[in-house]
Amino acid sequence: MIKLNRRNFIGGAAAAASLPMMASKATAADPLKVGYIYVGPINDGGWNTAHEAGRQQMLKALGDKVQSQYVENVPEGPDAERVLRDLYNQGNRLLYATSFGFMDSAVKVAQAYPDVTVEMCTGFKPSSNNNLSNYNIRFHQARSIFGTMAAMLSKTGVGAYLGTYPVPEVISGINSFTIAARKVNPNWKTKIIWINTWFDPAKEADAARALIDQGADVMTQHTDSPAAVQVCESKGVPTFGQGSDQSQFGPTMCKSSSLDLWGAFYTQRTKAKVDGTWKPEDTYWGFKEGAIDIAPIVHVPDDVKAAGEKIKQGWIDGTYDCYAGPIKDQAGNIKIADGAHATDGDILGMNWLVEGVDGSLPS
Repeated sequence: MIKLNRRNFIGGAAAAASLPMMASKATAADPLKVGYIYVGPINDGGWNTAHEAGRQQMLKALGDKVQSQYVENVPEGPDAERVLRDLYNQGNRLLYATSFGFMDSAVKVAQAYPDVTVEMCTGFKPSSNNNLSNYNIRFHQARSIFGTMAAMLSKTGVGAYLGTYPVPEVISGINSFTIAARKVNPNWKTKIIWINTWFDPAKEADAARALIDQGADVMTQHTDSPAAVQVCESKGVPTFGQGSDQSQFGPTMCKSSSLDLWGAFYTQRTKAKVDGTWKPEDTYWGFKEGAIDIAPIVHVPDDVKAAGEKIKQGWIDGTYDCYAGPIKDQAGNIKIADGAHATDGDILGMNWLVEGVDGSLPS
């Protein structure tokens, strides 16, 4: 395993590129080289920690069939394309781009190198070379559990959702949290703040304090660090973590966390590349497939815990769906008709907020 950050990675790649190239022929015994890029540090305690855990699970499962390296703290934008190209030039023929803002860079690299395979997390664009797939997790499923529990715990009927960017994966989480909460309390309001970054602990903490000051007495987040959980712990506000188990940062106030479990997916798709059976196909897994879970529910009344666990089981056995109509947007328009259910396409392209959300999408 090779650990690199963006700066020393690009410098090392440039040095390697200046050396004479020797022709070689790969053999069936050569391990597949697999590269990952992360938008933040692997010890962020959330999103990137979960992806790195998935990579480690893949390495353990596939053993000497693969070699892998990762680059952390890669900014979304042109830097991502440079890092992906450098990974390719170092022999990596399977690349995982693990953040939404890497999408355009991932597509460009897939178009440039027909012999590379690219897996793009939370993306939606294809490659004409048929060498790129998109993968995602049904994050909204865990949010519906937290919305239910939040409404049961709240004394004010006002919750908070700390958002990053107004992209479908975040919007659908806000909506499912709110829909579920309003089934408990029809007058429920979810206050939102957009911080326009995935990882900035100081900004996340400031936003969490602002939401509490606005009257929210329970919170969840779609940000990468545990800063909001730490603020809630200090303020005595119940909260729910994101991506990884964040209870260590809120021993009494963090009631559960969503767990992003990428390992089975990384193992399956990497093995397919090793075996020569990889095909471009998008993946969208949830509780049923074991791609998402929640950390143990703690420090809540028994009925709150039971309600959360019931919804989790409902997602697994198909008896629960927070996106069952009728569902209205903020303006009162029917977006999902009575008797209908949101399709995967509806959720993956969601660009509207449900009634009960106190806030708006940035223009």
